[in-house]
Amino acid sequence: MYEQEILALQKANRFRKRELFDESLIDLASNDYLGLAEDKTLFDAAVHEVSKYRFHAPKASQLVNGYHPLHEAFENYLCTLNGFEAGMVVGSGFLANLSLIEALPRKKDILILDEQYHASGVLASKLVDAEVVYFAHNDANALEKILMKRNYRRAIVAVEGVYSMEGDLLNPDIFTVAERYSALLIVDEAHSSGVVGKTLLGVFEHYGITPGKNHIKMGTLGKAMGSYGAYILASEEVVTFLQNRAKAIIYATAPSVFDTALAMQAVQKTQQEASHFTTALKERIDLAKEMFGVKPMSPILKLPVASSAEALRLKEAMKKEGYLIGAIRPPTVKQPMLRIILRANVPLDKIAYLFKLLKEAGV
Repeated sequence: MYEQEILALQKANRFRKRELFDESLIDLASNDYLGLAEDKTLFDAAVHEVSKYRFHAPKASQLVNGYHPLHEAFENYLCTLNGFEAGMVVGSGFLANLSLIEALPRKKDILILDEQYHASGVLASKLVDAEVVYFAHNDANALEKILMKRNYRRAIVAVEGVYSMEGDLLNPDIFTVAERYSALLIVDEAHSSGVVGKTLLGVFEHYGITPGKNHIKMGTLGKAMGSYGAYILASEEVVTFLQNRAKAIIYATAPSVFDTALAMQAVQKTQQEASHFTTALKERIDLAKEMFGVKPMSPILKLPVASSAEALRLKEAMKKEGYLIGAIRPPTVKQPMLRIILRANVPLDKIAYLFKLLKEAGV
C-alpha cells in the first residue's frame, strides 16, 4: 500500500528506522546532555520515593484521579525554583507543545511562530482558529513588524530557548518585543533547561529575566534530566485555562509517577552540582571551537555535510570507530548535517579523538 513512498524515501536517503544500538558505543547522539540517564543513584532514589505510596502508576487523566502527590510536589518545586506562579506536569514535550499551541490561540488572535519552531508546535498550529504566521528565525525585528502591522485580539508568540538542530540560543531581544506588544510568549526550553544559566535553569536565568504574566516556560524531562515527561510553568490564569481547554492534557493519562520522581531527583542534582556541570559543558564547547573554529552556543555541535548520503556514511564510519553521532537529513533540516552532543560525562579525550577522525574524513 505504501511501497512506492517507502522506496522513494530510501532512494532519497531519507528513510528512517528504529535501531537497538550497542551500549558500548560512546554516545554523542542523544539529548542526555549531563549524563543523568546513566546515574543509578537517581534511579534508586526515585524507586524509594515512589514505593512510599500505594499506587505507582497514575491510572487515569489528571482531571479524574491520575494527579499524584509526586506530581504536585514536583510542580511546586519547579515553580519555586523558576519563579512562576503555577505549573503542571505533562506526558511529554510533544504533548506540552500540542497543549499550548492548540489551546491558547482563539478566534481573532494571532499565533506567531519562529520558522524553526519544533514540529510538535507546527502540527498543533494546524488545529487553531487563529491566524498563524511564521517569522524569520530568531529575528526580533521581523517579529516586531508582524506585531506592529497585524490586527488581533491577543498575540501568542512561540520560540525555543535553544534550537534543537542549530544549537543557537534564543535572541534576548524577542523578550523585549513580546513585552512591548503585550504578547503571550511561549518559550520551549526543551534543549536549554539543564544546559544554560548559572544554575542550569535555562534562558530565563541565562538572560536574567524575571517571569511575568505574559511568560510561559515549557521544559522537558527526557533530555538533560535523564527521565521522561515535561512541564508547563505559567501564570495561575494560564494554567487554569489549560486545565480546562488543552485536549492533550484533559484526555491523556497523567504522566508517569516514577518518571516524575526521577526528574525531581535529577533537577535537585543539577542544582547541587550546577558549577560542575557548567564547567564540563564549557570545556567541551571550547574544545569544539578549538577543533572546528566555530564556538557552539550550546552543547549541540552542528557540522554541515554535502549530502544525506554523506551524513549516513559518516555516521556508519564513526560507529565502526566506537562512536554514535546524529545524521540529520531533510525534511528535519534544510541541509544535511552531523549533530554531535557534547555530553558532560563523556571524557574530553574521547570527544577530541572523534573530532580528529571527522576532520581526517574532511568534515
